[in-house]
Amino acid sequence: MKGIIGKKVGMTSFFGDGGKQIQVTVVEAGPCYVTQLRTLEKDGYSAVQLAFDDAKEKNVTQPMKGHFAKAGVTPKKKIMEFRDFSIEKNLGEAIEVDIFSEGEKVNALGTSKGKGFKGVVARHGFRGVGMSTHGQHNRLRAPGSIGASSYPSRVFKGMRMAGRTGGESIKVKNLQIVKIFKEQNLILLRGAIPGHNGSYVVIEKR
Repeated sequence: MKGIIGKKVGMTSFFGDGGKQIQVTVVEAGPCYVTQLRTLEKDGYSAVQLAFDDAKEKNVTQPMKGHFAKAGVTPKKKIMEFRDFSIEKNLGEAIEVDIFSEGEKVNALGTSKGKGFKGVVARHGFRGVGMSTHGQHNRLRAPGSIGASSYPSRVFKGMRMAGRTGGESIKVKNLQIVKIFKEQNLILLRGAIPGHNGSYVVIEKR
């Protein structure tokens, strides 16, 4: 499976064939560099480790400095493995946006925006209970009953309740590549992808 690490730039409009307006997400994809090659004989599985986005040397540990030096690349911030990579590459070689083509369908993997602590209405879409009149005053956004008291006298695991929201790994499938700007390492994906501007995303072939 081929793929590339990128950084979400933001969303904009793109005018395609016939002047049709398309909402797209701009992703700065690569260049990524091969920093390790996993083999079936040595590691038990086949994979290619890619690194993306330059890092300051003072922020990189000594072991990682040696790891990057062995591959012949400068220190990077983001590292990820791609199993069964469909392109033959050697250590230190670059992976760029030209591994994809315009019109191709891809999957985008990112981390959703963190929303902090949220109640059940915002977190799970509950409608609340009761009415705003007839004497009740503080139950509009409450979850309601979360379990019986006599039996089983406990709350079941997995009960949808208030809690920390967002910050989850989400994969959006079947996104069309509208345009590729190879010189700027930019990919325009139709629609939205998870994450805030500047967050890392992974674009992989379906």
